[in-house]
Amino acid sequence: MTLISAFRPPSTRVSSLRLRSRRQRRSPKRSPRQRSREWRQDQGQDEDEDSHDENAHSIITPSKHTPKAVRVLRGSVAAGGPLRPFRLVKQDILNLRRRYISDWKIFNQLIFASAVYVFFTNLLPGITFASDLYVLTGQNWGTIEVVFSTGLCSIIFSLFSIQPLTILGVTGPFSVLAENLYNLCDEVFRIPFLPFMAWSLIHAGWLHYALAIINAHDWTMRYVTTFATEIFSLLNSIIYFHKAIQELERAHNSLSFAAFLYAVIGAVGTMLLAIFLSTAESWRPLFHRYIRMGLTEYAAAISIIVFIGLPHIGELAHLDKMTLPVSTSFTPTSPDRNQFFVEFWQLPVNWVFAAILPGIIITILFFFDHEVSSIICTIDRYGTRKPGGFAWDIILLGTTTALCGILGIPPANGLLPQAPLHSESLMHTEKEERTILVDGEEKKETYEVNRVYEQRWSSFLHAAAILLFISPPFMKVLGLTPTSVLAGLFMFMGEQSLSVNPILYRTFYLLTPPSELPPLPATLATTTSATNTPRAKAFGRTNGEEEEEAEEEAEEEISTPPPTAPSYIPIHLYTILQIVITVAIFILTLTRGAPAFPVLIVLLVPFRLLVMKRWWPREVLRFVDAWACKEGTPEDDEDAEAEAQGDAQGRFKGLGQENSPGAIVVAAGTEMGQGSSAVSSESGGLFVERYAKDGDTGSSSHLKALDEMGPDLGEGSREWLELQGWNRRDEEEGKGI
Repeated sequence: MTLISAFRPPSTRVSSLRLRSRRQRRSPKRSPRQRSREWRQDQGQDEDEDSHDENAHSIITPSKHTPKAVRVLRGSVAAGGPLRPFRLVKQDILNLRRRYISDWKIFNQLIFASAVYVFFTNLLPGITFASDLYVLTGQNWGTIEVVFSTGLCSIIFSLFSIQPLTILGVTGPFSVLAENLYNLCDEVFRIPFLPFMAWSLIHAGWLHYALAIINAHDWTMRYVTTFATEIFSLLNSIIYFHKAIQELERAHNSLSFAAFLYAVIGAVGTMLLAIFLSTAESWRPLFHRYIRMGLTEYAAAISIIVFIGLPHIGELAHLDKMTLPVSTSFTPTSPDRNQFFVEFWQLPVNWVFAAILPGIIITILFFFDHEVSSIICTIDRYGTRKPGGFAWDIILLGTTTALCGILGIPPANGLLPQAPLHSESLMHTEKEERTILVDGEEKKETYEVNRVYEQRWSSFLHAAAILLFISPPFMKVLGLTPTSVLAGLFMFMGEQSLSVNPILYRTFYLLTPPSELPPLPATLATTTSATNTPRAKAFGRTNGEEEEEAEEEAEEEISTPPPTAPSYIPIHLYTILQIVITVAIFILTLTRGAPAFPVLIVLLVPFRLLVMKRWWPREVLRFVDAWACKEGTPEDDEDAEAEAQGDAQGRFKGLGQENSPGAIVVAAGTEMGQGSSAVSSESGGLFVERYAKDGDTGSSSHLKALDEMGPDLGEGSREWLELQGWNRRDEEEGKGI
């Protein structure tokens, strides 16, 4: 029996009993000579099986006949693997059952005020997009479709989602996508828009299901950094301003010159009054605290109400006005439709399959948008404690998306500005006790923490109020809104989104004299070389002798030039790159290639992680960028990984020198560790490469020592310990070590 066979699991070893004939097994009474002969035959067959059994697997060496991709896939879908089907869905359903009853047990004045606040912040932008969609989708979608979609999807999520703090509505990026799809259907494809959009949303629905089933949240959002989210936020701001300009342009084409001038004044006035009222919190000591809070929270609503009423006063009442087009009954906006249902099955089969492509694009946009909004509204600042989740909400989002396609209304998904605003409106202070040790004695200390009311009432009430506006009486109220006021609301939304974007402040640094810029951290001034990086320090040792390593490090310290003063130039270049990418994507949205812009947003993630680290110093990237969905930066994770692998290398270094002068232990993922082996750098495995002379069969002491060190490596590492002690020819011939 060879060394490989000795270290196989018992279940994979060749049993001599299985190699016996049926006659031998039926007659166990045999002479000692027969048993001795059979034992020698079994030993020979065992050795032959070790060398030639194609199905034999070792815990040390994966089968050479199994492709690497298959082994990786098997590990991914195994129990606990990242692609294990329904893993996150099952966990989310369990968390939903644990929190659902308690979500309905909390209700107070602050929750009701939050519902009113979210009602205005969700309805007003929705009808603003409705005005734009009415014109740019050939009247297929209008005010009643947007309000119906927002209310219906929000009701469903308030009742069944695992994270009720998320707010849903029709978003600007989807409006741009829908408008360009309509142009393609009308001018290029020559097919009806609503059936094609219905199939696109149906495809997006089952794609959402697929992403949730394979736990897409775990292996996608963990790699998103603020580099991509800042660009996406800036793109939203530009889209808002562009929509405002489009509204005023339509007013210029339809109104008299005097009416158009007032439309401009109304739009700018709506924006400025809303911005002014949104700063009421800083007016102290003017007014009572609750008055200042109310002015801040309802700034947009107050501004809209004021400028809706102004055109009906005095001489302004005689001016022409463009108001929001609405339905006079519960029927679709388009005169060609009489019900909220699309006969999607009448679309030709070839276009049914062609709709998969826009379905994929919509899935990418909705998944990214909804995941980010769900994460932002539950960050540590809000002190959420109840169990949450993402996979179940993605399934729910896929359901509402497909349902909206069948009903012929625009789909709603997570809103980035409104979701954190919802959490902000629910924040309150709670007193908690904690036990501390003072001079060996336990004492209880009371302290204040910020929490949010994690409940469903605010989401449910605001959704029900929005759904109420699909009735004809309330729809007529919405019809009084001038489009110039909606343009002002667009500009206010763009300003609010832009004011919290770090790109804006770094752009101000571009315009600031260097002498007036704030000082940069000293870490940005340190000089780095290939051998000074943490990864190089961990894996740059080739001779394994401490004295030589110390001498080399001393020489490097002497030859390293002194650090220079930190420079803003890399930071300025980083900001310019973000602005250029945003402008390029926005220009794309103005062309027929606009439906592809969500793909470009997603491609920014690998671009940041794989390309930009070659162009910018690591410390600069650590300073300006960070993970969007968790603490830390990509550079912090690289340093932690390098340190952990360096520690593992140090533990095995003495082991390799003690047992064999010719053995070299190399951590997985290093340049020396790459090659024909199937172990990836992410597995945390270790290669033990033995450069022995021909005929040297090695010793089992290596494996014995590795087994003793196994507990220090963790579960994942022990599964991937691999011994490479033979060459390629020996492996192909089936020889053991």
